[in-house]
Amino acid sequence: MDAAPDDAVPLVRTLTLPSEANLNGGVFGGWIMAELDKAAGLLGMRRAQGPCATVAVENLRFVTALRVGEEFSIYGQVEAVGRSSMRLKLDGHAAPPGGGETRRVVEALFVSVALDGEGRTRPVP
Repeated sequence: MDAAPDDAVPLVRTLTLPSEANLNGGVFGGWIMAELDKAAGLLGMRRAQGPCATVAVENLRFVTALRVGEEFSIYGQVEAVGRSSMRLKLDGHAAPPGGGETRRVVEALFVSVALDGEGRTRPVP
C-alpha cells in the first residue's frame, strides 16, 4: 500500500485504543470518520484563516483495516478552493507504535465552508 510522505507533517496523529475496537477487532469506522473530520477542520481553518465547517464528504474509502494498537496519522491537502468552500483530500495511514513502515488505511474527500462570527458562510481569502 501507499506509504505516508517522508517529509509531510500529519494533521492528526494518535494511537488507536481498545475502546475504538469494532466487533471484528479492528478500529470502528465511525471513530476513523471522526478523526478525519478533525483533520479536515484543522486543514480548513488553516486555509480559510478562521472557522470552517464540514458540509459534505464526497468520498470515503476504507482501503484496509486499521488495527487496535496502531499509530494512526492523517495527512491532507487542499485540492480546490471556491468562493466560500474548499475541497480537502485526506489520507489516513497506519504504522506500528513507535514507527515503522506505514500503509494507507483510508482516503477521503471533504468539502468545508469558511464561516464568519455569526456562523454564516464567508469568502475564503
